[in-house]
Amino acid sequence: MTAKPNIRDMSLEEIEALIASLGKDKYRARQIMKWLYTGGATSFAEMTTLAREFRTRVEGLTRIFEPAIDRIQTSQDGTKKVLFRLEDDLFIESVLIPGRNHWTACISTQAGCAMGCRFCLTGRQGLRRNLFPSEITGQMTMLRRHTPEGPEIKNIVLMGMGEPLANYDHTLKAIRILTSDHGLGFSSRKVTVSTCGIAPRIVQLGKDVCVNLAISLNAPDDRRRDELMPVNRKYPLAELLRACSNYPMPGRRMLTFEYILMAGVNDSPTDAEKLARLLRGLHCKLNLIVFNEFPGSDYRMPTPEQVSAFQQILLDHHYTAILRASHGRDILAACGQLSGQAASGDSTPAGG
Repeated sequence: MTAKPNIRDMSLEEIEALIASLGKDKYRARQIMKWLYTGGATSFAEMTTLAREFRTRVEGLTRIFEPAIDRIQTSQDGTKKVLFRLEDDLFIESVLIPGRNHWTACISTQAGCAMGCRFCLTGRQGLRRNLFPSEITGQMTMLRRHTPEGPEIKNIVLMGMGEPLANYDHTLKAIRILTSDHGLGFSSRKVTVSTCGIAPRIVQLGKDVCVNLAISLNAPDDRRRDELMPVNRKYPLAELLRACSNYPMPGRRMLTFEYILMAGVNDSPTDAEKLARLLRGLHCKLNLIVFNEFPGSDYRMPTPEQVSAFQQILLDHHYTAILRASHGRDILAACGQLSGQAASGDSTPAGG
């Protein structure tokens, strides 16, 4: 692998420093960013607003690389799962989720995951490595340019493979590029970071950027959360909720708690009552997700009646409790099903 740094791993400030070292005006860095993220440039030769000699000098110091789309699978409900090949031949997955008038991109921040949540297929893979900023933002630039849905992507959720806050520095840099006017230009209101609950990083994220926060909760007490999510042994519920209460949510925005309902594990009326008490006083909403089964999983989805009863208790306690539809379950593209491996089914090779 070449030793030259990938310019797509650099922030605006880092590119400005590079430009200054060449004796050029810093504003050239903004031009390069525009070419990379909105102009679709995959080579320095395409950056025609820059002098050829200058382009050659920058190319001598850096390179441009994005992850490659290897395969796209389409679910019966229209959801698309996109398999990306990285430079070292590892694979990651993103998901395109259809909405009423837009698409949401669910992107990955790690190849695999080290958190070991027992209900998650990604966690069974273990962690291969953190993704670089270019590999996080590169999912978005490739989806925008190479899928028909690309121009209609309005929301980004960092809920794919990996724990975003365990790859904090690279995730933060990627978020800043995603939301920068010189980058991909998404509103921070349209970007959501999902975490299993690394409490100190939640506090830090709130200081560094202003994006939506979703916390994967999944149990109303420490005993069961310890069993389901090993991270809870290090950051138990009291510490996690204290960090959440200090996370700044401007305006009318609310924290989101995600709760995966598993039959006989965390879905009883008593569990719903305990959950309502646990979150009392927090400005939050709940996304209820029926467990998405996968081959070898230890858990099963509850009945619709059990789900409805659980939701109603939360509504009776005046919570906003939304039953989130699971998209792409038939192609293992739903919550907790990503693995970074191509599955059989309706698929299109890259360029197909």
